[in-house]
Amino acid sequence: MTGTRIAALGHYQPAKVLTNADLTALVDTSDEWITSRVGIRTRHVAGPDEPVDEMAAHAGAKALAAAGLNPADVDLVLVATSTAIDRSPNTAARVAARLGMASPATMDLNVVCAGFTHALATADHAVRAGSATRALVIGADKMTEITDWTDRTTCVLVGDGAGAAVVEAAPEAGIGPVLWGSVPEMGHAVRIEGTPPRFAQEGQTVYRWATTQLPPIARKVCERAGVTPEELAAVVLHQANLRIIEPVAQKIGAVNAVIARDVTESGNTSAASIPMALSKLVERGEVDSGAPALLFGFGGNLSYAGQVVRVP
Repeated sequence: MTGTRIAALGHYQPAKVLTNADLTALVDTSDEWITSRVGIRTRHVAGPDEPVDEMAAHAGAKALAAAGLNPADVDLVLVATSTAIDRSPNTAARVAARLGMASPATMDLNVVCAGFTHALATADHAVRAGSATRALVIGADKMTEITDWTDRTTCVLVGDGAGAAVVEAAPEAGIGPVLWGSVPEMGHAVRIEGTPPRFAQEGQTVYRWATTQLPPIARKVCERAGVTPEELAAVVLHQANLRIIEPVAQKIGAVNAVIARDVTESGNTSAASIPMALSKLVERGEVDSGAPALLFGFGGNLSYAGQVVRVP
């Protein structure tokens, strides 16, 4: 085997839906204010007894079922999350226990909104290096638990959920080379700090950085994969804000691609946003199997990571 591929996807969202109208009872806002500035109409909210690892396990189980695999077929579990409150056991270990896995390696990655694409690259490297045979890669976050519900600039953005991918060896590369990095001196722009931890960001700083600095990086991701932007069938950016997603996608030049806009119904779910959005596109049949899709995560730490993948 000379490459890896995404064999299957799965996603999970809590049943409770919070609308923009619901938010008007909490803070001084309106449906028009929210949709015009961030494009979000609804978001899903996990209950107090629905922790991050439970959502992650639901998504992981769906991905395994879609791949026709048993939990015992996986020997590496990677969970991208920044909202797991407990330090140990880590979220990946708790997911493995929930799914009844035997003895997988289990690791959490905290790269906030770029977590899933970092984790996907890590799984790709591990399988190609021979240190794992099959990996379950999950992005899961419970953003509503770390939100200040009196701050209208952040509470209108967030939602909860999880998305998962099964990564395995393949005769050809179905996961392209990753391009990743960060802007450490600007890490203050997106923060989850304090006791209890709270999410805060400098919205205009993030907007300017994302819309000006990220498009050329995303085009380099395509170049590394040997794909032109015009050949992309789908573009799945971190679902942060529709006012970021649409101009960045346009500047990339993916004129023939389906642009994921799951943010409108799910809000910003941090590390969960990319796998969840891609899983929904596949589930709805909006992208053909084998077609090239650009995945590009960005945000917290002002980190970024992207790769072109073949849709399962």
